[in-house]
Amino acid sequence: MAAIAEDATLDEIRAGLAPELPKNAAFDGWTAKAVTAAADSAGVDPDVAALAFPDGAVDRIDAWFAYVDAEMARALPAEKLATMKIRERITALVEQRLTTLAPEREALRRALAILAMPQNIPAATKLGWRAADRMWRLAGDTATDYNHYTKRTMLAGIYAATLSVFLDDESEDWAETRAFLARRIDGIMRFEKAKAKLTGRMQGDHKLSLSRFIGRLRHPAI
Repeated sequence: MAAIAEDATLDEIRAGLAPELPKNAAFDGWTAKAVTAAADSAGVDPDVAALAFPDGAVDRIDAWFAYVDAEMARALPAEKLATMKIRERITALVEQRLTTLAPEREALRRALAILAMPQNIPAATKLGWRAADRMWRLAGDTATDYNHYTKRTMLAGIYAATLSVFLDDESEDWAETRAFLARRIDGIMRFEKAKAKLTGRMQGDHKLSLSRFIGRLRHPAI
């Protein structure tokens, strides 16, 4: 763990402790005890550390997932992703997240159980969207129309489902999880291709209809 400066801000303390939280959450749950243990390991005043996570368990989970986001971006910079096809980029990004999460699967299980509580559904949705948005942006997506939302909604769902498989995957090198992910990404790619064809056809029909309309204005039927 990187050293945390004595004069670190609360945001810096939060980011510095984030990777340590799941190591303790696996045993103590996503409680204040996990923050205290992480603070002790980092040499941070536990009372100050508590101020960096003012909103309880969900806030601590949020910080850890933000760390996962950062590790994903660090491991897969733009120049590395640029050599891949879009399907390969999304696969690599999801798998990189799994690599970061793998040592802390019990903490992940507890985190997902907390996020599944009815009162935490809005936060869970926000975190899922954030993960999908980060992945699509790193993959080079620049859509600003409805595609921006459909892509992220679909990927957030796939990522959540993949995590469920991953939690109980005892196969070598997560073979079952990788196969599951590949099938789901196949589905996204087929959907995007079909959507592109339909959009192109509709645009073509629109242009044809417009041409016919203009033609009738020039040569009205008698």
